[in-house]
Amino acid sequence: RYEEREDFAVVMQPFFRNTLLPLDSNGKPDLSFFAADCFHFSLRGYAEMAMALWNNMLEPVGEKQTYNNFTHDRSKLKCPNPEKPFLSTLRNSGFRSSDLISDKTEPSVPYWAVIVAALAGVLVGSL
Repeated sequence: RYEEREDFAVVMQPFFRNTLLPLDSNGKPDLSFFAADCFHFSLRGYAEMAMALWNNMLEPVGEKQTYNNFTHDRSKLKCPNPEKPFLSTLRNSGFRSSDLISDKTEPSVPYWAVIVAALAGVLVGSL
């Protein structure tokens, strides 16, 4: 939707896609990354997520880190450099809109096979 625009971009930042729960030295979940409700992040957890998001925004599309290693180390924070002093988008990462349009291909599984599998599953489940 926005690939043709030169003044606006939407870029997926996948830093949290393959993240694992941080563990302490005993191999148990490190609760210092979480708030008292054990669901939301603590200040430390938000700092780690903010650094991972910032790093993702500087990484070119196609080379973005898909995990966060939860090391409390500010030296892992990336900075813009003279060669690329901007946030990475599809356009400035070397992708053109034509690269994004793939040829329509036949689906790997015919639609009728999905219907047959669903009906067989219902039948077996009811038996």
